[in-house]
Amino acid sequence: MESPSISTRARVEGASSPSPSRPWRDTEELRVNDVEYPPGKQPGREQRLSVQLDTLYRVSEVLNHSLDLNSILKQVLEVLHLRANMSHGMAALLDPASGELLLSAVHAPGASLPPTISYREGEGLTGRILKSGEPLVASRLADEPQFLDRLGLYNTTLPFIGVPIFAGNDSPVGVLAAQPPAEGRAMLEERVQLMEMIANLMGNSVRLAWDVEHERQTLTNERDSLRRAIKAEHGFDNVVGSSSSMRRVFEQVRQVAKWDTTVLIRGQSGTGKELIASAIHYNSPRANAAFVKLNCAALPDNLLESELFGHEKGAFTGATHQHKGRFEQADGGTLFLDEIGEISPTFQAKLLRVLQEGELQRVGGTKTLTVDVRIIAATNRDLEAEVASGDFREDLYYRLNVMPIQVPPLSDRIEDLPALARFLVGKLARRQGRELEINDNAVRLLMQHHWPGNVRELENCLERAAIMSADGAIDQEVIRLTGVVSMESRAPLPMSTSVDLDNPELDERDRVMAALEQAGWVQAKAARLLGMTPRQVAYRIQTLDIPVRRI
Repeated sequence: MESPSISTRARVEGASSPSPSRPWRDTEELRVNDVEYPPGKQPGREQRLSVQLDTLYRVSEVLNHSLDLNSILKQVLEVLHLRANMSHGMAALLDPASGELLLSAVHAPGASLPPTISYREGEGLTGRILKSGEPLVASRLADEPQFLDRLGLYNTTLPFIGVPIFAGNDSPVGVLAAQPPAEGRAMLEERVQLMEMIANLMGNSVRLAWDVEHERQTLTNERDSLRRAIKAEHGFDNVVGSSSSMRRVFEQVRQVAKWDTTVLIRGQSGTGKELIASAIHYNSPRANAAFVKLNCAALPDNLLESELFGHEKGAFTGATHQHKGRFEQADGGTLFLDEIGEISPTFQAKLLRVLQEGELQRVGGTKTLTVDVRIIAATNRDLEAEVASGDFREDLYYRLNVMPIQVPPLSDRIEDLPALARFLVGKLARRQGRELEINDNAVRLLMQHHWPGNVRELENCLERAAIMSADGAIDQEVIRLTGVVSMESRAPLPMSTSVDLDNPELDERDRVMAALEQAGWVQAKAARLLGMTPRQVAYRIQTLDIPVRRI
């Protein structure tokens, strides 16, 4: 039976005139007597084919099992040894960074992967295979003058087969080598073909592993970049202020960020309480975990419970799937509960249990879940007065008020306004993608305004000014168009009952002040005129910074 021909790329090293039809050297036939099998007992072609198929099957299993290249390369060499009687296996892959061929795996009795060994293109037998991109066959390794024996694991009396590994391009990305027993020419040719088929399979796995690693590295870089951007956006640099009151806040934030202490941020609406909470989280040991926010005033009790604790499928009408609540989403990170003073006494009791025990149950569920969450809460309400009136649980108040941080209103730190205004204008310029500039006269006018809405009102004012500024220059005239006037130019409301409290041109502050004037500054009477409760009027006097007149 005619032996299968070897690939025309392969040749026996040392041949004087290789021929494509017979690549072996005519003057030196391979010695059949060196075969491991007794003379006349070599396995038949069918048996050899069965061994090859079994080897390819085992190799494909290994390659499909993992993307850890070093692990699968070592396992492939083990399969070659155990199934195909190919000993002293070696696999080397190109390092994409350096372009050098690095030893990746070896398999030999008592051998272990030595410290980093690399091959340059053309260096030794391995480097020659990498440079030529063709298989290399030596009938007896000791007769090969370019054999370097850098690994010290080969049997120099045996043949050597090395084949390139391709990964979808014209240049090899690695080399696979092993030593067969000294056999006849036909069997050696078959082993070269087997090695080439295995190298092709390995090339596909190498390409896939490299693609996956490239994607992983890309995602890692994007994640790290986003983390840096988020930390920069929510870091201390975005909490602007150099006044003594803000310096005190900064110091408190820096200290409390180091620990898992519960924080209660106090202050009027629009003072930047959420920004303070973000700065605490992103400068804490939990910075790489989730920062989850919830406005407690935005939801009724039944939805608030589902949103915070989650619910099971079928727990109520519309619960078509299981939902993880904010506590579960924030596990390992930070949960920011804004407007904590707005929750009802009934829900306060449910929240207290989670804060005390770190345990919760989803709505409609029976399983108790344990969570590790840092709590940062915020409120603009007078919780002490709420506790005194029985509207806020005292035990929940003390559970939240571990580390209170009082954020001052803008009117109490007006010296910070120039820096704040320029910071916010820069932020608007980046958002609008154009140059914006505010001049000193505009800043001077802004400093004369009352700012009952604090920094949020200032930001909205500047955004309106930017929109109305065609050339990007924000001056006094543009600022006046936004409705900002100095406190000196604000006309006092007359003490008269003729003021229409339903006049849409009155802003909320003027409307409340007009009602108080008409009621002789009796808050209960003003509340009736406004259709509010005395408590709501007192709240607006505080948040709108209305000076109470004593009659």
